[in-house]
Amino acid sequence: MLIAGFPAGPWGTNCYVVATGPGAECVIIDPGKDATAGVEAVIAEHKLKPVSVLVTHGHVDHMWCVAPVAGTYDATAYIHPLDRHLLANPMMGMSAETTAMLLGGKYEFAEPDRVEELSDAQVLELAGLQFVVDHTPGHTEGSVVFRTPYREQDIAEVMFSGDLLFAGSIGRTDLPGGDHATMLESLRTKVLPLADNIVVLPGHGEQTSIGQERATNPFLADLLDDDSHPTAPITRGL
Repeated sequence: MLIAGFPAGPWGTNCYVVATGPGAECVIIDPGKDATAGVEAVIAEHKLKPVSVLVTHGHVDHMWCVAPVAGTYDATAYIHPLDRHLLANPMMGMSAETTAMLLGGKYEFAEPDRVEELSDAQVLELAGLQFVVDHTPGHTEGSVVFRTPYREQDIAEVMFSGDLLFAGSIGRTDLPGGDHATMLESLRTKVLPLADNIVVLPGHGEQTSIGQERATNPFLADLLDDDSHPTAPITRGL
């Protein structure tokens, strides 16, 4: 399997290009602001043909270039229906700081020509790859993660976690559509049951693994403690 990732734009959002190997069809995950050139470079280097664009959630730093990338390669975009409105109107999901930063610029956003909606536990067969979709609300209402089998180097799966789970942290929940209790429930039900040997490729920062985060991530530790002591409050948050 070929997985090429690079941070793009002012928010350093990780964009990933995934294929079975060089010269194959590929899937692009989270092409955020200024991701177009990086996508073009990866495609040219490995002689790939994009067929799909997967969006973990509708925040502008993850979907800024979805429409131009999908349009350039005649690819279909996939997003959860609860975040679909953000493709054309990302201001609805922005913080006041981000909105202020973008004021004065002439930005136009629109849905790609072809958009497919995602559902929980859906299995996508794209570019010769299989992706399991887990709906993980909390950061946004329509946040999802994508898991694909890997089975090399004792790795069971690769999970593209968007802004659900980072190395040592979790996504913020203070933006429109965010909810901390819902985020904790997503982590409890969709992350903690996973195998330790799943590699996590997050929306920002360095890669990690489920085992590493289970052992060291303070937010997951709180959940594990809470499961052991059901009445214990969870107060940690970003």
